[in-house]
Amino acid sequence: MPKIYEYFGFVFFFFSNEHEPIHVHVMKSGYQTVFELILMDGELTDIRTRSEGGYPLLNEKDAKTAEEFIRAYYKNIVEKWMNFFVLKKRVRCTQITKKIK
Repeated sequence: MPKIYEYFGFVFFFFSNEHEPIHVHVMKSGYQTVFELILMDGELTDIRTRSEGGYPLLNEKDAKTAEEFIRAYYKNIVEKWMNFFVLKKRVRCTQITKKIK
């Protein structure tokens, strides 16, 4: 389970046996939401959310914060996805200590 980002109590990660579409799991305080990145020609066009694993979903405020983070870092998330799942490279967790807004 590669953890890819930590951001003010949020943990962004992949499971090691993931599938497309590109998506990231976001957990905070025992709540989790999966964010699917919808891309067109390499650009983010939409983000869809879903639950997984029986965890309760992030509350509305936390889900909004996580989505803002994903919108700001989606190119890096896609790069980490490609490195881990396609190129079979190790990915490192990045701790972000500066607020997006």
